[in-house]
Amino acid sequence: MITVTENAARQLRTLLESRPEAEGKGLRVGIAKGGCSGLQYEMSLGDRKPGDEIVARDGVEFFVDTESADYLRGATLDYRDGLTGAGFHIENPNAARTCGCGTSFEAARPA
Repeated sequence: MITVTENAARQLRTLLESRPEAEGKGLRVGIAKGGCSGLQYEMSLGDRKPGDEIVARDGVEFFVDTESADYLRGATLDYRDGLTGAGFHIENPNAARTCGCGTSFEAARPA
């Protein structure tokens, strides 16, 4: 499925610990139509849903719905904190091209 870095797991744990209402939740990672390249990444704190693929790392969970799983297979989810901003970042080998902001992409055509 996806690979989650230590930085991403640590940041999610920090987020969950800072919000009592988030107990038992994880990070939902998905794909939706939109953005300048056709598809965009969506992330939110949420509950596990039936059919989700679950990636557990360092005591926290990341959920990927079945529709998004094919677009994210082999991707790496990281957390970056730099001069241009902080946030979760996806390196996606299934992206044929990405937009300048890095939040949308065009999917590669199947072989």
